Amino acid sequence: MNTKPTKAFTLTSIAMLIAGIAAFCVGLMNAEMALNEKGYYLAILIFGLFSFVSLQKTVRDKIEGQDISKPYSIMCWVASAAAIALLVVGLINAELLLSEKGFYAMAYLLSGFAAITVQKNVRDNLAIAAE
Repeated sequence: MNTKPTKAFTLTSIAMLIAGIAAFCVGLMNAEMALNEKGYYLAILIFGLFSFVSLQKTVRDKIEGQDISKPYSIMCWVASAAAIALLVVGLINAELLLSEKGFYAMAYLLSGFAAITVQKNVRDNLAIAAE
């Protein structure tokens, strides 16, 4: 049963994606860390968002009966796990207050979940339009 996501849910998902990315980036801009550390966290954010969306698409394609190559599926899972692991390792080793570490972790998770939700909404809307 395919139902179109409500406009409120779609807009809220987009708003949360923007809020999560903006919060993470504003936190990085204001952080007292070296530029290469800021680049590390920004790269992890971009890598994570891409890998989460790719994984969601792969899982949904498989559920819908589309052929997905096993190596690509495994690569999506590994990339998503690696993105989270890199953030965790970076935060554990960072010389930041515990509250700052928590802020980055929560902004990252919010962004990741919102990216998955936005992609799902786009896919649902396309599926409804194709019917």
